[in-house]
Amino acid sequence: MPHIHKLIDFTVCAFIVYGDKVLLVDHKKEKMWLPIGGHVELDEDPEEALMREIKEECGLEVQIIGERPAYEAEGVKPLIAPSYLDIHTLSESGSSHRHIGLVYFAKAASDEVTLAAGEHNNIRWFSEAELEDKKFTIRPHVVFYAREALKSARKNRSR
Repeated sequence: MPHIHKLIDFTVCAFIVYGDKVLLVDHKKEKMWLPIGGHVELDEDPEEALMREIKEECGLEVQIIGERPAYEAEGVKPLIAPSYLDIHTLSESGSSHRHIGLVYFAKAASDEVTLAAGEHNNIRWFSEAELEDKKFTIRPHVVFYAREALKSARKNRSR
């Protein structure tokens, strides 16, 4: 999706866990391993954007890890808060465009994924040990979030 604003856009991403592995994609444009994700469009809330991106990019059914506030109020939709937030500059040379990233963790019902060949070169499940494998050159912030997602999924399983 094209940028909504010339300076900053909101994006969502999901570090999806199945068993003891986390899903990453080899992104064609960014030329790196990243989680599933993309821009929040003008007619979406962050959860809607997250679920749309997951469907488009890997076809999984997931459950977002987190708690939805338990209240009802007219005109208010409680949302599950992201696990983390960050702001990052795009890797495009000379770009001053930034993204405010809403980082979610999710659990998948299956490990059967579909590659979005238009956007990604590859899609694969990574064990915690593989996240450090030099042949993948996964950036440190992605490794951090992936490890946190694995921890969160383990904690969530024991509940």
